[in-house]
Amino acid sequence: MWSEREPGPGVVPAARVAQKEAAMPGFLKVDGLSKSFIAGKPVFADVTFAIDRGEFVCIIGHSGCGKTTILNVLAGLDRATTGTVIMDGREVAGPGLERGVVFQGHALMPWLSVRQNIAFAVESRWPDWKPAQVNAHVEKFVAMVGLTAALDKKPAQLSGGMKQRVGIARAFAIQPKMLLLDEPFGALDALTRGTIQDELMGIVRSTRQTVFMITHDVDEAILLADRVLLMSNGAEHDGTYSPGGIAEVVINPLPRERTRSGLHHLPGYYDLRNHIVDFLVSRAHAGHQPSPPQGANA
Repeated sequence: MWSEREPGPGVVPAARVAQKEAAMPGFLKVDGLSKSFIAGKPVFADVTFAIDRGEFVCIIGHSGCGKTTILNVLAGLDRATTGTVIMDGREVAGPGLERGVVFQGHALMPWLSVRQNIAFAVESRWPDWKPAQVNAHVEKFVAMVGLTAALDKKPAQLSGGMKQRVGIARAFAIQPKMLLLDEPFGALDALTRGTIQDELMGIVRSTRQTVFMITHDVDEAILLADRVLLMSNGAEHDGTYSPGGIAEVVINPLPRERTRSGLHHLPGYYDLRNHIVDFLVSRAHAGHQPSPPQGANA
């Protein structure tokens, strides 16, 4: 483990997460979020964090901790039991084109071609655009994900990885203020997943996109994220129920221009990875005491 004298990512435990981030002016501000499906047993409670403009944040936790519920609240597709979400100074109260969402399932309309699927979203975003303008915009973002040759193919003619590329192109094409990704690569084989990770990184860096992403893949989080939110599951101890929540925030200290192939060669990579894995294995249940703050950024 890291000490105050050793280099390593900053680790901020739950109590300080809420205190520190509630005062942040972030582009996205989540304050006191909770969600209950059973009275008296919220899945998570007091979830508070902020995301700066242009920041890439990943959230990791076991199934059932509420990650997807949080993302759905940010997308305006679900409502929290308590708490607020403010993005760019306005409360999120429903879906909107200022937030692009990509799920694990591609959600393409099977009767439309790649071009038409993306054009549908672009025309919704800019209803006054002329067809030539829409088409040029669509082709630009399809080229970004390397699918120009498939522009006029239907989803049934595409592989799983190609379909996910279309979903990513569609999300970027509406030029959202924020991109929300719910395990978009989870169903892909390792080689395809790695290729699309590289493409996503390139597009995010060139557009300076703000991203909130759910993943179960520790290496994916380390590769992509500026910060990683570690989420605990709710648990019952001695008859007392403790809801889940954000247990720690880990600041990624690795160079931002990191690559997938070179990741494991970077100093500090294994310490960072081991810390996140250790959290998932031994500390990801509510009621555990988080590690003390460590590293220069804590």
